[in-house]
Amino acid sequence: MKNTIKILGLVAIIMVSSLLIFATENTSKTATESSNNEETVNNNSNTSESYKIRALKIPSNLEFAGEHVPIEKGDIRERIDRELLVNTYWQSNGLLLFKRANKYFPIIEPILAKNGIPDDFKYLAVIESGLQDVTSPAGAKGFWQIMSSTAKEKGLEVNSNVDERYHLEKATQVACDYLNASKKRFGSWTLAAAAYNAGNAGISRRLKAQKVDDYYDLLLVSETSRYLPRIVAVKEILSNPNKYGFIFDEEDLYALEETKIIKVDTAIANIAEFSKNLGINYKILKYHNSWLRENKLNNKSRKLYEIKIPVNN
Repeated sequence: MKNTIKILGLVAIIMVSSLLIFATENTSKTATESSNNEETVNNNSNTSESYKIRALKIPSNLEFAGEHVPIEKGDIRERIDRELLVNTYWQSNGLLLFKRANKYFPIIEPILAKNGIPDDFKYLAVIESGLQDVTSPAGAKGFWQIMSSTAKEKGLEVNSNVDERYHLEKATQVACDYLNASKKRFGSWTLAAAAYNAGNAGISRRLKAQKVDDYYDLLLVSETSRYLPRIVAVKEILSNPNKYGFIFDEEDLYALEETKIIKVDTAIANIAEFSKNLGINYKILKYHNSWLRENKLNNKSRKLYEIKIPVNN
């Protein structure tokens, strides 16, 4: 009897051991399969696990020049969302805008203020040119993208020798004159901004044809339709860098070099030689005076020009 009990006990031990071994193998197999499945999922991704693109929350209190942006309207909300996304996730361009704004806003802001133009219009210059002396396919030039005909009408000199559309202070004044005239015509800073893109006559025609009096109620071509949302988005991002993921120190931003004025009322036969006599080179002089378009200044009329050079020269 005792032997029988011993045999039965031994059989029970063997069976329990077998069950434990089987369970362990199954657990190990399941864990391995799970790990392999995770690796398969991860291997199907083209980005790192830390890379995420988040949808943006649109602020409820957006405004331009003190005028409400009606994001409660579905199409306006989508247009604002598009520009926020484009300008937030185009990170390199966004960071460059922060850097340039630190350099050029101090020139633009006081001119806007002197002319009674809301400070928000500095962001119009940002979307027009990226705060660079660029030329559009239509021939508009400078930070404010002014056409030759408009520049001449407003008193700027425009020719192959001198193009004052590249003179930031003078071009900003022309933009102010245009915007004030548009505001007087339409009664709205938002429509004045839209008219800067589409022209006063163009905006007038569309308002009349569509029987509305608000920019946000107009059906417009893509460029003008995106114009105000782009300004509003750039304003929002540049005003809240940390909120949109832009991290920088003050020393990372571009700074405007201090300059002094040299007054000239005669022709300059060779600007490179003229620069050398001032203790600088041609590149530096042209960098601070991009409105000088050639290596000479004709000046047959004996006009008084003001040329900037760095103060430490």
